[in-house]
Amino acid sequence: MPSGENLVVDSENDLLRTRGHLLEKFTRQSDDILRQGRFGKIKGALSTPWNPWSATKIQEIINRCNPDICHVHNTFPLISPSIFRAIGKRSARVLTLHNYRLVCPAAIPMRDGKVCTECIDHKSVIPSLNHGCYRDSRIATIPLALNIALHRWLGTWKHDVDAFIALSDFQKQIIADAGLPEHKIHVKPNFYPGTPPVVPWSEREDYVVFVGRLSAEKGAATLIDAWRQWGESAPQLRLVGDGPLRSDLEKKAVGLPIRFLGQMPADKAQEQISKAKLLVLPSECFETFGLVVIEAFAFGTPVAVSNIGPLPSIVVDGSCGVVFPTGQPRAMLESVRSVWTQPSKLESMGQYVRKEFEKKYTEDANYEILMRIYGAAIAENQRV
Repeated sequence: MPSGENLVVDSENDLLRTRGHLLEKFTRQSDDILRQGRFGKIKGALSTPWNPWSATKIQEIINRCNPDICHVHNTFPLISPSIFRAIGKRSARVLTLHNYRLVCPAAIPMRDGKVCTECIDHKSVIPSLNHGCYRDSRIATIPLALNIALHRWLGTWKHDVDAFIALSDFQKQIIADAGLPEHKIHVKPNFYPGTPPVVPWSEREDYVVFVGRLSAEKGAATLIDAWRQWGESAPQLRLVGDGPLRSDLEKKAVGLPIRFLGQMPADKAQEQISKAKLLVLPSECFETFGLVVIEAFAFGTPVAVSNIGPLPSIVVDGSCGVVFPTGQPRAMLESVRSVWTQPSKLESMGQYVRKEFEKKYTEDANYEILMRIYGAAIAENQRV
């Protein structure tokens, strides 16, 4: 199943092609590591900070295509940031920040179920090595920590990238505080391609939907605890997705109106969102943006989110949905129940979020922002 990042890349490629731009796509698959067993893991670790093969391959593409823009979405683990220096001044270099990996080895600033910004605050990777932040392993953390330290020392982010794309003002501030050049950081939210039809409120089903990984950082356990406190009178909760907590959560949910639908293709997951009367996103980590929120907006489905990261600035409390304190099942329950018991208000919120989508998160709006960023990157690249 494609990740949210994969969906964003594909949507952005389609956005550019349909408007007449010529694209050349270069990808590597992390599945290659898994297929090669232990050797693959060693290869991935060595490739993370610097991969000369990728640098050479990118130079070949640049020489053949002579592109105006080289837009990078992810270099981990097989491509590596070596490509930015290889590109040089021959093409403007743009990097979208789908996570915090440039300043946090774990990519998500979270440890032991709580937000942790030690590496960001101290501009050092030493805390991550002490804690073993990547997959709870000090050894596995070394390549990612080395990647951050190496490119901080080389000045890659200051000199070899012309524009960074943050997905929210919140993320921009975090990475600027961590040392990336603020004047190069531009904000462009995710978007939803096309203009999907909205299911009339009278035809929707009485359920709340969660779409995401069943893991601690996504707040899945807190969500189930809230439904347990709500009890049998709670509306049906449908969980789309899989993850390490699924087995434990299914045990906790016995006897409650909760359905685990598992991993679904994107179109099937969106169908669940379109027919729901509320989407809940109880994240307990810093989301970069929350693509599922914009999907809900596109389908006219109100949203309930936790008060963390950029989510409260996207979901305006009382207009787009409700915002509740992070990691507190009782507070989540009270917020969700307060709006669920007011059907007319919930319907009005659905109308409001669709208008927000049409104003801020359409293809046309996103394309205008992207073109401005490309222009800024070209100007920066040409600066002597």
